Amino acid sequence: MKKNWFLLGIMVALPIFWIALRLSGWDWQSVPGWACLLSGLSIVCAGFLLCWAAEVAQKDISQALALAFLAIVAVLPEYAVDMYFAWMAGKDEKYISYATANMTGANRLLIGFGWSLMVIIWWIKKKAKSIEIEESHKVEICFLTLATLYSFVIPIKGSISLIDAVILITIFVLYIRQAAKAEVMEPELIGPAEEIGRLPNNWRRLVVVSLFLYSGLVIFASAEPFAEGLIETGRNFGIEEFILIQWLAPLASESPEIIAATLFVLKAKPTMGLGTLISSKVNQWTLLVGLIPVVFCISGHKMDAMIINERQIEEIFLTSAQSAFGIAILASMNISIKEAILLLFLFLTQLFFPQKEIRFAYAFLYLALAIIILIKDRKRLKNILKIKSSPIEIP
Repeated sequence: MKKNWFLLGIMVALPIFWIALRLSGWDWQSVPGWACLLSGLSIVCAGFLLCWAAEVAQKDISQALALAFLAIVAVLPEYAVDMYFAWMAGKDEKYISYATANMTGANRLLIGFGWSLMVIIWWIKKKAKSIEIEESHKVEICFLTLATLYSFVIPIKGSISLIDAVILITIFVLYIRQAAKAEVMEPELIGPAEEIGRLPNNWRRLVVVSLFLYSGLVIFASAEPFAEGLIETGRNFGIEEFILIQWLAPLASESPEIIAATLFVLKAKPTMGLGTLISSKVNQWTLLVGLIPVVFCISGHKMDAMIINERQIEEIFLTSAQSAFGIAILASMNISIKEAILLLFLFLTQLFFPQKEIRFAYAFLYLALAIIILIKDRKRLKNILKIKSSPIEIP
């Protein structure tokens, strides 16, 4: 359809102006607000292009490779921003707080806003009281549980080290290995991805490769100006940089994925939409967190752990607690509209209370609710611990 090609063209065209400015040697540091806006918009466009290209790529690569590849590609914009902060943290310790801010914000946004949004949209569209979770997603639930349990170690010891990296990346690799054992069902392509998928084989492959390369260039050219522009914009307007990086940066980098998942729900594929964001949470809570100390050590030419301060400890603990509550909900193999509203309410209200005591209160509330849910319904514990091989749809 013409509108799909038009949308694809818009997403390709919008970053061109930004790329041209970068190649011209424009001093973006002199106008950080504009640099942040243009680079952020370019990252959003690149995210959409990556999602569409990744969907179509399933036609030309093996199933297991597609699963591993798509798991990373879907959140590449988020990785780029956080890896920039981790790289700079190796040279300047003040960037450590920015790396943890972006990481915790991205993870909490996925559960508190993303998961909830899917259920609420489905309720509005069909008046359905819940979204069922397919049996295949027990794989994600199990490995997300492992990663979440381990994540509590980080705030306890007050650092993120290469040991943490080895453990979290190992969990990610085991997750991919386990998921790859299942039969993979190729999803139905929609929107621009559907149009690209209809092209003759050689043209389709050329378009897919070109989109990947172009998106990579856009993200590479945008990560530093977007991150630094956020920091400087916060200073200019008297807004705490930590808050901007924690919420505005993930909102930009995660938006293509959340919008793509929303489109699945609107196309009457709610399990696929929710499954997209569940898989992303596993990726971000294992591989993303695990890569931060690796990049930090490479940049700093040292093997030292990243020492996190009290504010970062509090944020990571709150993120771990929210993840535990999310797992307890998922373990019933559905998310109800009431649970979605509760997730969203707890997520939104915590934004208004930066005080340490209240943040810890939210964390313990999450944990208390998780424990109550699991005690009342012990079948959920079995679902958390049981991995069953069954067809997996790759969103």
